[in-house]
This record gives sequence, structure tokens and C-alpha cells, in this order.
Amino acid sequence: MEIGNIYELVTGKVEEWLTTTIEMLPNLAVALLVVIVFYAIAKGIRKFVGKVLSKVTTNKTVTGLAQTVLGVLVIGIGVFIALSILNLDGMVTSLLAGAGIIGLALGFAFQDIASNFISGVLLSVRHPFGIGDIIETNDLFGTVEKLNLRNTIIRTPQGQIIYVPNKVVYENPFINYTKNGERRIDLACGVSYGDDLEKARKIAIEAIEQLDMTDTSKDVELYFDEFGGSSVNFKIRFWIAFDKLPQYWGAQSEAIIALKKAFDENDIMIPYPIRTLDFGIRGGEKLNASMINNGNNA
Repeated sequence: MEIGNIYELVTGKVEEWLTTTIEMLPNLAVALLVVIVFYAIAKGIRKFVGKVLSKVTTNKTVTGLAQTVLGVLVIGIGVFIALSILNLDGMVTSLLAGAGIIGLALGFAFQDIASNFISGVLLSVRHPFGIGDIIETNDLFGTVEKLNLRNTIIRTPQGQIIYVPNKVVYENPFINYTKNGERRIDLACGVSYGDDLEKARKIAIEAIEQLDMTDTSKDVELYFDEFGGSSVNFKIRFWIAFDKLPQYWGAQSEAIIALKKAFDENDIMIPYPIRTLDFGIRGGEKLNASMINNGNNA
């Protein structure tokens, strides 16, 4: 190929590109304007979403995530519109198809991560428990230290840190002990068969009512529930204000002390377990009689 022909070919291509560029300038300007407008819209939506979610949840991670997702979504829509204005519909179709395939593959690969992520978002929005609440879930008991988008972090009363997947917490029943700000203590005890049960009930209730931590707006209740081997057993129930574990332990301890002291002062016995020993082949024979019979047989 001669140099002249190469020069003409290159010149023709450059002129064609310049002509196309000049013809596309209005579309380029409009496309750029669309991207700028959608960027401004995305920025406004981020601020609006931040204000709304701050009233719903205190989890800044969830708020930031929602702002980012919506912002990227709006800007993405603007980019696709801009590409359409530039008559690049084929590229738009390819991008959408590629995004769909990638999203499907990632969905299968990260099912557990996605489940924990969505569960974390729902827990943050619905707010069934907060930081510092005492909960029990899946036989795990402790104080909520942190809630992120993957795990609920719990500190046990012994000080261990447990990472519980959000999916497990969200899909299974759990107890929030501090939600209502109160808790009932059920204390089991027993008195001897020789004591007056009505007297014992009256003294026990008065002893618990005099404790400082007892909620006086609710009655102290005592119910006898069992004829035990050496005692008539009962449960005494009373309510306390509750948001920390030491409050429960302290109230239970003080109730035991007060109950024991009241019974001692009124000569009411909390009996030790009693065992009756039978001697002889058929039982029902006292020890001394058994020894005499054995001596005679010898």
C-alpha cells in the first residue's frame, strides 16, 4: 500500500471521528447534565434518608448502608439514562445482563452472609432489643454488647463474649428481660409439717414486703405447691425494678436472708431432708430390735 493511500485512509478516519464527535456534542452535554442532576438527587436522598432513619434506629451502620445503597442506585439510573441518550443502548443491555448474572452468582455463593446481613438490618429497624439489654436466645444468656450487620455480640455473666449470627437470633424465639424494666423473682422454700402454714405464709409475705427493692405497687404472692419428703414446700413471688443482673441477684439474696431471719424469730422451721432407715429383711424394724434378733440367731 502506498504512503498516499495510508495518509488518505487515516485522514478519512480522523475526519469521520471529528464529525461524529461534533454531532454528538449536544447529546454529550445532555448526558453530562443528566448525570449531574442525578448526582444532586442522590445527595439529597442520602440526607433525607439519614434524617428519617435517625428517628427509627440508632444503628449508624444501617443508616450509612441505606444511604449508600440508595445513592448508588440513583446515580446508576442516571448513568443508564445518559448512555441511552448517547445511543449506547447495547452497552446498557450488556451492563444489565452482566449485573444480573453477577448478582445471581453472588447470591448463591454468599447465602449465609446475605441472610445475616438482612437479619441485622431488620433487627436494627424493628429494634426488639438494644445495647445493654439482657437477652436469652438459643440457650445463650447475657448482655447485648453490640449489633452489627453480621452478628449480635453478647457478654455472658461470666464475662465471655459470644458472637451469635443475626439469622439465628432473628429466626428463633428470644427473651428480652429488660424490655419492661421489671422482673419477678420466684423463690422456693419449705416449712416443717409441724408449723402453722397460715402463720408461716403471713410472716413470709411481711418479710418480703419490707425489703427496699420490692415493688410495692404489686402484691407479694405465696402459694404452697407440694408435700415434700420433709417439708410443705411453697413459692413466694415478688416484683423488682430491673435493668441490670446485680439487681436481680441482690434482691434474691436479700429475700433469702429476710425469709430465714423472719422464720427464726418466729420459731418456724425450714427442715433438713429427713431419711427413715428400715432394718430387717422386710423393713419396718428398728435398729436395736434388729441387733437383738441377729444376736439371738447367732
